[in-house]
Amino acid sequence: MFEQLRESIQEHVSLPDKQWELCKNHFQPKRMLKRQFLLQEGDVCRQLTFLEKGSLYSYSVDSKGNQHVLRFAFEGWWIADLQSFFTGKPSTLNIEVLEDSELLVLDRKNHEKLLKEVPSYERYHRIIVENAYVALQQRVENALGLTAEEKYARLIKHNHEFMNRVPLNLVASYLGMSPETLSRVRGNFSG
Repeated sequence: MFEQLRESIQEHVSLPDKQWELCKNHFQPKRMLKRQFLLQEGDVCRQLTFLEKGSLYSYSVDSKGNQHVLRFAFEGWWIADLQSFFTGKPSTLNIEVLEDSELLVLDRKNHEKLLKEVPSYERYHRIIVENAYVALQQRVENALGLTAEEKYARLIKHNHEFMNRVPLNLVASYLGMSPETLSRVRGNFSG
């Protein structure tokens, strides 16, 4: 278990074996089943989670009970409510297991310890947060400026695994459209 994490870190920074062992020892392996919650709205997010296997998704629920999917996470990805994690305030999100998953969790204390003790981890974390910010900005721009057809085409181009692993109602929510609109777009899609 730890293969995906090591690969992810080494994609971005050089990490000697001794530092890798130190990093690895701060993570706790965790297995979760489909439909379990990693985080529920109102709880404080106390851990960063790396996916070794499986998938999760985060979403909010509006006052009318409508679910709004913010992101998905697959093997080699991180997931958390960073706002709650960094501020200590209750989360406005739910993070739910989409497929049975093997996770590596890192609590705030161990995260801070790694940032101080392992310079390569600190650099890796900075790169991951920078990439997450860029992806978030791109997602907001897409949500505000693209048609339903353009959103779907971009999703297929950049994240094809969504269609094989994610129920269509969640894909529709992620794209900010109704399931009916997604069905129409998919029927007309020629990309």
